[in-house]
Amino acid sequence: MKEIALAGNANSGKTTLFNYLTGANQRVGNWPGVTVERKAGYLKKDKAILLQDLPGIYSLSPYTPEELVTRKYLLEKRPDKIVDVVDATNIERNLYLTLQLLETKIPLVVALNMADLLNKQGRRINTKKLAYLLGIPVIKISALKRKNIDTLVGEMQKKQATPEIIPKYDPRLESALAQIAKQLQGIVAKDELRFYAIKLFERDEQIQAELKLDAKRQETIACLIQTAEKIFDDESSSIIINARYDFISRVMDQCVIDEGDFSLSISDRIDLIVTNRFLALPIFFGVMWVVYYLSIQVIGTAGSDWLNDVLFGKYIPNFTEELLRSWHVAPFMQGLIIDGIIGGVGAVLGFLPQIMMLFLCLGILEDCGYMSRIAFVMDRIFRRFNLSGKSFIPLLVSTGCGVPGIMATRTIEAEKDRKMTIMLTTFMPCSAKLTVIALIAGTFFKGQSLAAPAAYFLGIIAVIGSGIYLKKTALFAGDPQPFVMELPAYHLPKLDNIVRYVWLKSKGFVQKAGTIIFASMVVIWFLSNFNFRLEQVPEEESMLKGLGSLLAPVFVPLGFGDWRAVSAVLTGLIAKENCVATLQVAFGNPPQARFDQLLIAAYTPMAAYAFLAFNLLCAPCFAAIGAMHKEYGDASWTWRAIGYQTFLAYLVAMLIYQISVLASGNYSIYNVVLVLLGITLIVYGLFIKKSKPQPLEQTIEMRGSEWSQR
Repeated sequence: MKEIALAGNANSGKTTLFNYLTGANQRVGNWPGVTVERKAGYLKKDKAILLQDLPGIYSLSPYTPEELVTRKYLLEKRPDKIVDVVDATNIERNLYLTLQLLETKIPLVVALNMADLLNKQGRRINTKKLAYLLGIPVIKISALKRKNIDTLVGEMQKKQATPEIIPKYDPRLESALAQIAKQLQGIVAKDELRFYAIKLFERDEQIQAELKLDAKRQETIACLIQTAEKIFDDESSSIIINARYDFISRVMDQCVIDEGDFSLSISDRIDLIVTNRFLALPIFFGVMWVVYYLSIQVIGTAGSDWLNDVLFGKYIPNFTEELLRSWHVAPFMQGLIIDGIIGGVGAVLGFLPQIMMLFLCLGILEDCGYMSRIAFVMDRIFRRFNLSGKSFIPLLVSTGCGVPGIMATRTIEAEKDRKMTIMLTTFMPCSAKLTVIALIAGTFFKGQSLAAPAAYFLGIIAVIGSGIYLKKTALFAGDPQPFVMELPAYHLPKLDNIVRYVWLKSKGFVQKAGTIIFASMVVIWFLSNFNFRLEQVPEEESMLKGLGSLLAPVFVPLGFGDWRAVSAVLTGLIAKENCVATLQVAFGNPPQARFDQLLIAAYTPMAAYAFLAFNLLCAPCFAAIGAMHKEYGDASWTWRAIGYQTFLAYLVAMLIYQISVLASGNYSIYNVVLVLLGITLIVYGLFIKKSKPQPLEQTIEMRGSEWSQR
């Protein structure tokens, strides 16, 4: 079996190429010991070749889990070949990684992707000259348009020798590297001498720990580095960075012809509008309004109505009831299957069309390149409120599921920023919470298209407000970390990428409904149909009502101090989809139209929206809580996060309902006091004096020096 690694910068088109080369012959998991996704697959045209899709990275200096995983794999596994996917429209930055891959002396092929966009930019690249200067094959391709892929596959199948030409830098630097390499002879393989010499010159702590050199060698190497730093009058890591970019500049001068240096590309012209200081936010709000309007109000609702009213409202229950009667199944078991399982799980699956439509819209936005612009726009806003722009990426991931969103915080180096982001990530409405949004917006706010997107922006407001408050406390005080990101060129979304994205997200939702929700519905049905003496009784006398009634008074200020709604809040801790299913079962599993009527009769619209706000912001599901505990590594931090989330949810939901009572004109001094108390707490949190930060160990800014040297 021949193993080939696909490497490259983020947004270089590497994953698009991998998906095309492997098709359905791929498997997805996590790299051992980390949450970084691992993709592997067999080449469609040659099953003897296994492709490893390495995480998108910018260098082999391990400041992120992705970089650590990639470097460890390359050094330990040493694949037969590396295909370096280079974004031809950003060749200067991409070649920085190429040089480091060359230093590993693993056979390397450069796939110059997005070559079709070069002419539009007024740029030409002489691939023959580039291949000569680098000493490796260079092939122009377009992964998106499937151009020249066969030529690349042919090059991948060839047996290739170890690269002989290695980039040579300043002679003074080369002399120091040669002296360090001498100290490593007999310790590392001959082909790896230069790579390890450079890493030691950079003072890479992980490489130093891995080699375990004796004291004499360490002292000699330290002296060589100090001498070089005096000669160059710079730090050793910056010396290497400058040397690489000097080499890249020479390559660019000889291989790249720019005819349109001062002309704006189509992407640049679009960005002048969508990232404009004044237009960016209104455009973002408009885009999200369209996304939720299509998902909740129009296309998604049409599909959900059919599933709720026809499939799970008539066909499946009627067929199952006749089948169970013909089998003479006991009445209580019929109730469990029809009312509990089919009614409960069906109430959740009924929202599948809306969720599919939501992910279809998000998939299009991500594939065309707009999501990167959203992160850029929100970074500009976040930094005004002492939040790191890096926090927005986990928040964006959380719109699919809070668990990977929490795990995505590992890319945030600053410990305080990371812990705070973990605490705030689940404020964003995930696919599970979309079922609650769809229920409330579709039942109480029909025809009001702002109700659903308002829930999305409520999560963002909660994040920003919390950032202002928490950054003033001693636990999180300190300056946020800078955010370096890439804005890829706009392009038309690829249909197969979007279909795969929607399929995987929808499949996960259905699997959850068939496992966690299924098991939950059995328990909820039992609690709603039996009393504490295990006698079958109506819902009004059940254990579920008894348990919900215990906490119901706590939620009276929120407008839904009712055992049914409180029970839904509690079961929502297992999975947020349970909120809808529990209400369905607690109201006797009526048809969808009747269920809507019962909800409207039981709660006012603003009480229902307070219910939505509370479930949106309160402690997440058990799976997300488990992920929080794993990332914090500390139970006290986990409880601190859960406590803050629940308190904020209670405060916001109370204000939503109590302010609506005041607006109605039918209020008492009790309502006035609650509103004043809530507003006072928020004003105090936003305007209290900032605490001094506690001493923290010095953190390393991710590639700060690399980017500053560019």
